[in-house]
Amino acid sequence: MEPAFLLYAFVGGMLAMIVRLPPLAGFLAAGFVLNWQGYELTTALDSVADLGVTLLLFTIGLKLNVKLLLRPEVWGVATLHMVLSSGGFLVVFIALKALGVMLFQNSGWTNLLVLGFALSFSSTVFAVKVLEDRSETQSLYGRVAIGVLIMQDIFAVLFLTASTGALPSPWALALVLLIPVAPVFRRLLERLGHGEMQVLFGFLFALVLGYQLFETVGIKGDLGALVMGVLLAPHAAAGGLAKALFNIKELFLVGFFLSIGLTALPTWEHVGWALLLVVAIPLKSWLFLMMFSRFRLRIRTSVLATLSLGNFSEFGLIVAALALSEGWLSADWLVILSLAVAFSFVLGAVLNQYSEALYCRLRPFLREVAAHRLNAHDRPIEIGDAQVVVLGMGRMGRGAYDRLTQEYGLKVLGVDSNAATVEKYAQEGLRVLEGDAVDSDFWDKLLLSEQIDLVMLAMPHHAGNLFAIDQLRGRSFKGKIAAIVEYADEAMPLKKRGADAVFYLYDEAGVAFADSAMAELKSHSVAN
Repeated sequence: MEPAFLLYAFVGGMLAMIVRLPPLAGFLAAGFVLNWQGYELTTALDSVADLGVTLLLFTIGLKLNVKLLLRPEVWGVATLHMVLSSGGFLVVFIALKALGVMLFQNSGWTNLLVLGFALSFSSTVFAVKVLEDRSETQSLYGRVAIGVLIMQDIFAVLFLTASTGALPSPWALALVLLIPVAPVFRRLLERLGHGEMQVLFGFLFALVLGYQLFETVGIKGDLGALVMGVLLAPHAAAGGLAKALFNIKELFLVGFFLSIGLTALPTWEHVGWALLLVVAIPLKSWLFLMMFSRFRLRIRTSVLATLSLGNFSEFGLIVAALALSEGWLSADWLVILSLAVAFSFVLGAVLNQYSEALYCRLRPFLREVAAHRLNAHDRPIEIGDAQVVVLGMGRMGRGAYDRLTQEYGLKVLGVDSNAATVEKYAQEGLRVLEGDAVDSDFWDKLLLSEQIDLVMLAMPHHAGNLFAIDQLRGRSFKGKIAAIVEYADEAMPLKKRGADAVFYLYDEAGVAFADSAMAELKSHSVAN
């Protein structure tokens, strides 16, 4: 690979981060600059780009919750939005063609439908990045948004598979045998532990048993990578594998975004058309908002999920790149779409930075769904007679819950945003509810009870704990607040915002470790 590719990608990513945009917007810009300076797309960069897309699909499969996809507010919204959005773009494009706009004159209605299909996608990379930065990937609106994105990704993979125009080999039917063999694969993953063997396992399954195997029987290899990820997803170690592959996947995806910029050089006309496409994002977002409301989600859930999805997608670029190779679209459209994606990220970054403020402004103009009609996963939280609330039921939260109930006899309510964690503890007899601590509406419900004396912030992300304290103190909570921090420099901001007690995770763990060791040593000495 050309050294200039790495240099320009790094500089572009850094500049994007400085202006608080996702680095991939800088990678797209770097590709255009390289093109402008006379560089061309190389075979090596093209291969890296393909690897990035394949690993992206594999890691999406690793995190795919089939139960989530079966919820009407996920598959229903994803399907209806894609149909209506693609159809809406098609109508507009046909009208522009009828008006004599040159850019559309050489395109039939099927070509324009493919273009509308590409524009209907929202960015998985952008949305997940925004949610991770705010520690909201496990919030209800975050899970719904990710579910819609995964459904869109599945639609894209099916399109990429069908677009080859060739029927699969009869041997493709044998791929169903992967399902009964999947438990063996998951046990193997468990035995590998962490490190280079885990990463090598991921590459083997994504590229060989996934991509290459499916290509051999005449099915698009990208679908194979997604399927292999899905087969491994039920195992607890799948999350660790996804994390191990994350940085590698992100690095390879840099090649994809650079390759888009190297495809063709933009002109001012391209920039103008890209800006016009971005104007359509509010209409695309409005369609999401109306659909989420129709599926009985709260206003806040609908608004924040919509803001996460209000952009164009890297998968749209993948679809457009395939359409270009098949002769369905001109190179001009790939350049226009890549610019539109970059511009949509700029708009999305700004809007999501002020998502809570936007929700508060929009709330008076939108009709809330009646409480008894709300989606079962989005109903008010009943806290009962709880005296203590523990937010975040991970290891520290669970330990605090057990100590307060068993040693102090207090009535404790645990709250966690992960539905699987809530279900697990509920089966063990614990009082645990599903709730999103970075949801301002959640705090309105939680603080209705005046008997709450203590709130313990045991969430793993510092930003979530800061938000929780702001919500508590902003609503004149008179009880005590205790919080944990992973890094020592996080303690002071929590104290300044009103935490009564802050515990440094590793210091406290070290003290408990030493106490346990000394107690064991003393008991051993007494016994001798």
